[in-house]
Amino acid sequence: MLTRFALPTKRLRAAAAGLTALALPLVAVVGLSTPAQAATSATAAFAKGSDWGSGFDGKWTVKNTGTTTLTSWTIEWDFPAGTSVASAWDATVTSTGNHWTAKDKGWNGTLAPGASVTFGFNGAGPGAPSGCKLNSASCDGTDLPGNQAPSAPGTPVGSDVTDTALKVSWTAATDDTGIKNYDVLRNGTKVATVTGLDYSDSNLTAGTSYTYTVVARDTADLTGPASAPGTVRTTGGDVVTGDKVKLGYFTNWGVYGRNYHVKNLVTSGSAAKITHINYAFGNVQNGKCTIGDAYADYERAYTADQSVDGVADTWDQPLRGSFNQLRELKRLYPHIKVIWSFGGWTWSGGFGQAVQNPAAFAKSCHDLVEDPRWADVFDGIDLDWEYPNACGLTCDTSGADSFKKMVQAMRTEFGGDLVTVAVSADASQGGNIDKADYAAGAPYLDWFNVMTYDFFGAWAAKGPTAPHSPLTAYDGIPKAGFTSAEAIAKYRSIGVPASKLLLGIGFYGRGWTGVTQSAPGGTATGAAAGTYETGIEDYKVLKNTCPATGTVAGTAYAHCGTNWWSYDTPATIAAKMAWTKGQNLRGAFFWEFSGDTANGELVNAIHTGLQ
Repeated sequence: MLTRFALPTKRLRAAAAGLTALALPLVAVVGLSTPAQAATSATAAFAKGSDWGSGFDGKWTVKNTGTTTLTSWTIEWDFPAGTSVASAWDATVTSTGNHWTAKDKGWNGTLAPGASVTFGFNGAGPGAPSGCKLNSASCDGTDLPGNQAPSAPGTPVGSDVTDTALKVSWTAATDDTGIKNYDVLRNGTKVATVTGLDYSDSNLTAGTSYTYTVVARDTADLTGPASAPGTVRTTGGDVVTGDKVKLGYFTNWGVYGRNYHVKNLVTSGSAAKITHINYAFGNVQNGKCTIGDAYADYERAYTADQSVDGVADTWDQPLRGSFNQLRELKRLYPHIKVIWSFGGWTWSGGFGQAVQNPAAFAKSCHDLVEDPRWADVFDGIDLDWEYPNACGLTCDTSGADSFKKMVQAMRTEFGGDLVTVAVSADASQGGNIDKADYAAGAPYLDWFNVMTYDFFGAWAAKGPTAPHSPLTAYDGIPKAGFTSAEAIAKYRSIGVPASKLLLGIGFYGRGWTGVTQSAPGGTATGAAAGTYETGIEDYKVLKNTCPATGTVAGTAYAHCGTNWWSYDTPATIAAKMAWTKGQNLRGAFFWEFSGDTANGELVNAIHTGLQ
């Protein structure tokens, strides 16, 4: 005999809530009603057959009571302690503790209106099911006020990650009677029940990924669906072999007003102390990689005194400009690898269109980088997209997986050549690192240039004053998650290995004017004057015009007159390089050569610090 228990429509809320504790007769057949997020068009009923005390035969029947086809079904229920499913047929049955879930087999998941399907199981123990849900709704088709299961909480997000501990946070679930607490599951096993919206986990293993889900429980002790899984990786466990990467950006526009040329890398002594150069920038237009500045790149004629090799360019020379100077540099310093960087803040708006056809985009880039006129100059490609599936100069909506698609296509096209990227350092919850699937792209990349600078600046004209490249957090920092350490930890926590991360250093300062307070956190009236634009100045200028007066969060700051600047010095860079080595990172990079002194003291600090 099979009977469905239906709630009377006038049953009081208290009676409805008590159904989950209803004891079942040994041979009686009942339908178990539990909270639902919305009214359902299907029902589920349980029947207990033979019962021999230590076990029983059970079966569930699902019936489509609606007017449209049901395409799948999932039943959930709770057994008391000591009762379980020993074996089942015509359904896939799993459990978490005393909570059981049965899903259709695929072939029996589709039910036309009025149709039904039954699956059975052998039960162990004396108990009976309670708390039945069908497709997250009430098993008897009702949806009484006050008898509604909580919604799924937000996806857990990691923070405060160390080698052996981390914190996960999530957004609240919703419920008509209120949330009582949350069960936190690590790798499918419940590890805690908390009343807040975060959980600090500890005693973990270094360099290990953990997956967290969260289930909400309301004040009627009803549980809802689990959150989407969030994976967090502890730091540590990474081993970097070989020499550290010491990379600097060389800008094509620097040959104009800045009068900075490839030869300056030689005269400053920097060429002997670096391993890689990123030549910036090529453009991204109409789905293709294109030339950024033809005159600076390969047309400008260099005189003998300007040239790396001391020989003047001729009018009919096949290749001139910075490309030819880089060729000459590599002849003198064959250890240097040169990578052509595309995009940057001004030219990153074209990436969204380009990744609509990643293969065609990658081919256009390879054809340009490997142009026979300069193929020997470049050893790979760097992509500076600011920022995938987020807002920078423009707002991109290409999707979280667009980053992976782009770098995967690049690796296919460039083969064993270098393929690298410059990426956001915004480690705030829901920030730019969270917007793109960087971990999925990691296997296709040689390394990530993490832009750990420009966290704070005079675009906030009235302050508060703050270091633009803080290594760590400090009391009064204007925004949580805006530090180098947190950015690196976040990339590692999502699965990007330390061996593919470079710490970024700025060879410039950012500053305000109208500041009376020497320590960080003061108010301002606007951006301080700079040589090329307000609010920014090269280190080589600031070291003389506004020497450092203190340090905060691993970065120097200076208060001179009413101006307040923050920038890195040889001393702070040395400390950051020690930190980089301690984190087992691949190395460091900097933006950009022309901000250094004539004798390359900042490059030397990076070189010495990574020895």
